[in-house]
Amino acid sequence: MVDGLAVVDKPAGMTSHDVVGRCRRIFGQRKVGHAGTLDPDATGVLLVGLGRATRLMQFMSGLAKSYRSEVVLGVATSTLDASGDEVGRWDMGAVTLEQAREAAARLTGDIQQIPPMVSAIKVAGRRLHELARSGVQVERAPRPVTVHRFEVERVIAPGPVLEVSVDCSSGTYIRVLGSDLGEALGGGAHLRSLRRTAVGPWTVDNAVPLEGLDAAAVRPLADCLPWLASVKVDQETAGQVANGRVLPRSALGVEPGAPGPWSVIGPDGDLLAVYQEHRGETAKPAVVVAGPR
Repeated sequence: MVDGLAVVDKPAGMTSHDVVGRCRRIFGQRKVGHAGTLDPDATGVLLVGLGRATRLMQFMSGLAKSYRSEVVLGVATSTLDASGDEVGRWDMGAVTLEQAREAAARLTGDIQQIPPMVSAIKVAGRRLHELARSGVQVERAPRPVTVHRFEVERVIAPGPVLEVSVDCSSGTYIRVLGSDLGEALGGGAHLRSLRRTAVGPWTVDNAVPLEGLDAAAVRPLADCLPWLASVKVDQETAGQVANGRVLPRSALGVEPGAPGPWSVIGPDGDLLAVYQEHRGETAKPAVVVAGPR
């Protein structure tokens, strides 16, 4: 069994679940999961955990993300992207690049965003996209998201069609940002393309196409959580960590009051567990990856 992280460049036309299924076949194992769903028509970075790395997906789902997209002004669709039916049309040919940039700036920062009906969020036990396919519309509560950067880079076609780039918190819907940009400019809009260019520290430059994915492209467990502080322990402590023991911070080499979580690395350089703060000056395992698979 292969244990580690595959940074996949997802192709268009596949769901994230499809990619997981393909990885199961490539590596001949069932224990595969992903962090951060991508729409079927979208491309770009998808993090896929293999074997024991699936236990670490919980630490990846909240990573910040970056995207590039094309926003078509003047046409709104039922899905907020090119796959939906047209539901509105406006003449927005007079919108300037400067106006678009000013409108995008107003959609930057901590904002409230209403999830689209074509999303995986569950309402009353059913996913919104399932309800949408059944022709059912439901009220959705706004959710707080953070848009760190929303930049209109250039006009790439008459209409106009805008090339945009976005850095944002997890849970941000780029199709909603595109639609909101159209509304802010006095009309409507939809996305024509979407490519995720980064998830946390991993970019498309690190990503491997599915057809080139093999064991050599999989990152080891110790490299899966580079943003966490790491501590290295001796052989005796490594055995206690593998058994999921609550330990004094001092046994892990963690300074008093230092915030967790921490990657715990064994004497041979392998990831053993992720520990988090506990009562007093102790730490407890959030997840243990050492030991049996």
